[in-house]
Amino acid sequence: MAEFVELTKTDALPDGAMKKVSAGGRDYLVARVAGKYYCTDLRCPHMGGDLSKGTLNGTVIECPVHHSRFELSDGRVVRWLGGSGLVNGVLGRLKGPVPLKAYEVRVEGDRVLVRL
Repeated sequence: MAEFVELTKTDALPDGAMKKVSAGGRDYLVARVAGKYYCTDLRCPHMGGDLSKGTLNGTVIECPVHHSRFELSDGRVVRWLGGSGLVNGVLGRLKGPVPLKAYEVRVEGDRVLVRL
């Protein structure tokens, strides 16, 4: 059964920021937007790009590799393989849109907890 695990402290992540965190031998992305915390897998489901090196725009994270965008609250694909060109066209046909795994988050005191 899934349990809540502390991934960070509330004061360790300013509003509008994101960071890589590790728990149970896996890496995750934790973000804080408008006072709310979000947690997803760290790696883009397309080719494993490190999302902590991506761009955060509101609750949408953009992968730094091929510019796919995902909604942090539920992991849905906002844009699959952004940009243009032959490479992105071919890559988009090889692997269709795959959502990003998003996790349930709650805050208890100064602890940010995630159900893993």
